[in-house]
Amino acid sequence: MGKRGYHHGNLRQELVEAALRLIEARGPQGFTLSEAAKQAGVTPAAVYRHFEGREDLIAEGARQGYEIFAEVMGHAYETGQPSALAAFEATGRAYLAFARRYPGHYIAMFESGISIQRTPELAAAADRAWGVLQRAAEELSQHIPPEKRPPPAMFSAHVWAMSHGVVELFARNSPGTQSPFPAEELLESGIGVYLRGLGLIPPDE
Repeated sequence: MGKRGYHHGNLRQELVEAALRLIEARGPQGFTLSEAAKQAGVTPAAVYRHFEGREDLIAEGARQGYEIFAEVMGHAYETGQPSALAAFEATGRAYLAFARRYPGHYIAMFESGISIQRTPELAAAADRAWGVLQRAAEELSQHIPPEKRPPPAMFSAHVWAMSHGVVELFARNSPGTQSPFPAEELLESGIGVYLRGLGLIPPDE
């Protein structure tokens, strides 16, 4: 069947899903709009009815990724309640789980170079996702004496950076990199050391 200039299905979403598959296979710079159109079964010209260019297509993939990410993080947070510590630790594990389950979205979100401020919708989705981790950090920080309490934004940023580092270095099969421990263990132990340093976990645990 030849390519179609008009498409009766949800072409916008089909193009996003095609782009995410290509991003996962080749990276965010490794595909063209023509290739995404070919996978969706339409002509390249049809793409421009929905997206101004390749970056807009990637940005929509990132927006959808943040929406899923917010749901995953929110579910993890609620699962850990009513313990602030369990809720906080669960959000860290959720980060790793998301990166593994949705690699195309993850790359579009964090490795494409697309600013989260590109569109209001993308910025709002990102804010919702990070708001979950921020809330978990704020609740847990209340158990730290005020004089030793880091700002919640710093608290959550530290765990975000730790989670992201584990994902990038050891959970996504970076070329030539091999972890001596499973990524889950690295993240759990790293968060444990951090929380012990803040006095949130007894030293003898």
